[in-house]
Amino acid sequence: MTNPAESNQTVITNSSIVLSERELQVIELVAAGLTNQDIALKLAISKRTVDNHISNILTKTKTDNRVSLVRWALQWGKVCIDEVNCCIIGTPPVINVLDAKDLGQELESA
Repeated sequence: MTNPAESNQTVITNSSIVLSERELQVIELVAAGLTNQDIALKLAISKRTVDNHISNILTKTKTDNRVSLVRWALQWGKVCIDEVNCCIIGTPPVINVLDAKDLGQELESA
């Protein structure tokens, strides 16, 4: 039987972390600086659902907060900020971070 404490010491690699398409969308919007409420409005889901997604993402990526999550996402090519990191992603990002900032302003004015 495996000791659970030992499994927490396993080295995390990008290939060992499985994120859903929705979780990737949430990460990109977090990287864009949107609040959980703004993310909920953008994705047409409840704020509580966004809270749960972020909690799950932080657990999966073993990050402690939004800043370390964005750093992780940049390191592994999960987000694209102003065309930086885009070459290693392989597929177009769901949303460019700068476009999301404009979206946040639109949400505020709505």
